[in-house]
Amino acid sequence: MNMTHGSMSTSNSSSSGYGGMNMKMMMHMSFYWGKDAIILFSNWPEQRLSMYVLALFFVFILALAVEILSVSPNIKNGMNPLVGGAVQAAVYGLKMALAYMVMLSLMSFNVGVFIVAVIGHAFGFFLVKSRALATANKAAAASSSAASVAAKV
Repeated sequence: MNMTHGSMSTSNSSSSGYGGMNMKMMMHMSFYWGKDAIILFSNWPEQRLSMYVLALFFVFILALAVEILSVSPNIKNGMNPLVGGAVQAAVYGLKMALAYMVMLSLMSFNVGVFIVAVIGHAFGFFLVKSRALATANKAAAASSSAASVAAKV
């Protein structure tokens, strides 16, 4: 297909395609560093450093929440199976919604967003696993002390 330079119209009027959007902002398709990003919502963080830092904090909290929600809530004995399943499904749905928001944030291809998302996931994983280890150690200590008391009797 042979196209000359003048064969394509580059009008920025609101009557052009894309639903009337003004196509001034360039969308990156490779990693880049800088505060000039669009994260999740149009015109956010508005090319201001303070808003960019807030956006990074938001992505960190999203990634942290995804990891914390990866632990299913405990279902108590005697609970209605339908209610227990509904609670677990609601937590799973929330976790997936937050995970997709992190993924959409990463599609800005901003290196800062990528680093903050990875740190948020890692810190959330650390919190979940250290809590599980502390619970297991507490249970092991309780069972060993109960066994030593039973041996003395």
